[in-house]
Amino acid sequence: MDPADALALLMSPEGRLDPYPTYERLRAHGPVVQAGPVFYVVTGYAEADAVLRDARFGVTDDVVRDQLMPGWRESPAVLSISRSMLRTNPPDHSRMRRLVAGAFTPRRIAAMRDVVRAQADGLVDGMLAPEGPVDFMAAFAYPLPVGVICALLGVPAADRPLFRRWATDLTGVLEPEITADELAVADRGAAELRSYFTELVAARRRAPADDLTTALVQAHDGGDRLSGDELLANLIVLLVAGFETTTNLLGNGLVALLDHPRAAAALRDRPDLAPAYVDELLRYDSPVQLTSRMSTAPSRYGDVDLPPESWAIVLLGAANRDPRRYPDPARFDPWRAQSAPLSFGAGPHYCLGAALARLEAQVAFPLLLRRLPGLAVAGRPERRVRLTLRGHATLPVRVGRQAAPVTVPGTRPGAAGPTP
Repeated sequence: MDPADALALLMSPEGRLDPYPTYERLRAHGPVVQAGPVFYVVTGYAEADAVLRDARFGVTDDVVRDQLMPGWRESPAVLSISRSMLRTNPPDHSRMRRLVAGAFTPRRIAAMRDVVRAQADGLVDGMLAPEGPVDFMAAFAYPLPVGVICALLGVPAADRPLFRRWATDLTGVLEPEITADELAVADRGAAELRSYFTELVAARRRAPADDLTTALVQAHDGGDRLSGDELLANLIVLLVAGFETTTNLLGNGLVALLDHPRAAAALRDRPDLAPAYVDELLRYDSPVQLTSRMSTAPSRYGDVDLPPESWAIVLLGAANRDPRRYPDPARFDPWRAQSAPLSFGAGPHYCLGAALARLEAQVAFPLLLRRLPGLAVAGRPERRVRLTLRGHATLPVRVGRQAAPVTVPGTRPGAAGPTP
């Protein structure tokens, strides 16, 4: 299969549901391959990492959006994404990122471990209440990360159930191809989110609080450091990115663990192994499968020349299975000597919340396996027909018996386990 046909297959519903065979078809042509007049596909780990760090590549800017999608400013979804740090280049990207970074310092993330543990324990209690199968995505994988990011933003707990549909609708705009009907759905979600955060911003102006929303409102009101559109756009992206990736990590990761019972048993007995496990789960079935960059100057990767104004489609999921870096890459192996997957990207746009997502998963998986030793998939999980954000729409599980509470040596009750 030639690269153009393989790329077309990847964008199809069949290719999106299981992209890994298509990645290998593309990889057979080399780590970087031309797949269209201006499209280059990157499947190699080293090449993907280098492109994401290369200052000659940037994300889509307004000039390009005007060429590709006239009238994009009328789309609430495209406007919300384009005015956030997700889709801006330096110096605007650097300015916005600095304003938010204080909420994600290593010390602040580490201090959230007990909070995450308490929320996860409560969600497991809820999974034990109903009879019959439970949808893991609705019962645990969504509410855990949305609760954490909403606490950071200062979103009231009663409002949190609203966001799943709005975010699911909006994130359709992150896919490499989108139909007019799908854009209309994304616009609906974006409009709901913009309306919600407009009201929250007004509330924080009246009554400031110790949360990230208040900090960003004060940055906006204090001068020209953050425009009104940027304020709303970044609040929306922080919320959506703050749980979408982690929700998919929890769902994809649980399926992988239940498919590998010996590895799951080892993590149940040794929660201190969680950091290595989470890195391997991120590598094995990445919650974010691709990103893209546009070149601003000539570059050469391997034996391929990329001219200015060409697009590099960086397949993170393929790079995470590059056999030049990961021997036997299709095998789940949490004892790999090196991992460092590219699931959170690299370079200036490296995911700001990566440490928080890792913390949530490092707490959640050992806790689930210890408290629910009989946990098993019950029925057929339903994948979302998405490529950029890979995850499950539903994941029915049978809870099984509950284990007695366990205090792990070296921890106090309620802690998440020893720090490796």
